Amino acid sequence: MLRNLLLCGLLAGLCGGLLATGFARVAGEPQVTRAIAFESARDRAEGARPEKPIVSRGLQSSLGLLTAAVVYGLSLGGLFALAFAAVYGRVGRASPARTSIWLAAAAFVVLYLVPFVKYPANPPSVGDPSTIGRRTALYLSMILISLLAAIAAVRLRSLLSERRTSATATPVAVFAYLLVVVMAGALLPSINEVPKEFPAVTLFRFREASVGMQAVVWATIGFVFAGTAQRVMTGQPILPSRRPDAPPTHTGLPAPPSR
Repeated sequence: MLRNLLLCGLLAGLCGGLLATGFARVAGEPQVTRAIAFESARDRAEGARPEKPIVSRGLQSSLGLLTAAVVYGLSLGGLFALAFAAVYGRVGRASPARTSIWLAAAAFVVLYLVPFVKYPANPPSVGDPSTIGRRTALYLSMILISLLAAIAAVRLRSLLSERRTSATATPVAVFAYLLVVVMAGALLPSINEVPKEFPAVTLFRFREASVGMQAVVWATIGFVFAGTAQRVMTGQPILPSRRPDAPPTHTGLPAPPSR
């Protein structure tokens, strides 16, 4: 069954990556282009020689974007399937479809939205290249703290549910999670390397597109996995198929009367 769930996850991740590619092309790429134009104009004003890109901008925004989004979606889909197998039946008594949707929503909040609040995304041309290692380490630290806090909150809810009702256990667990991530966000150093003259609208639109792209990926994974996993958990094939003895459909003729 785990193999079939992994196939469901990969299928969901592939769909998520393809939809995210389309969203990024429409909402994100124009902001990246404006950010690169800003960087080029600043370099010319400072007399710096522009660096020749290793990969052309056209290839980056087409095949490069598609490849990155699909690989990202497939990776998330596979990990999502493993997470689903770990939590299904152990956290609540929801159906496979409902568990998938709730798990995708929780993953979006825990793995992306909460770290994003502390360390929001910046366009490629923004930031000091010499601090990329430090910025990456801090961002990954926030993701890890958020993930561990979420796991601890789920465990806390399970323990409280043995003595209290779910109406009490759930808010306490959510509050404990928020307390941990808020404290972590306050203690971790902030990073603000956006130039003051950088267009505020471009920055806002880029971050808006970043959140939207992640929402598209996770929503697609959640809903596609919900449909396929529901079939797997009930012993049906992942993709519905017509029975060999079923009458042909879409012939344009009325179906024969039953006897």
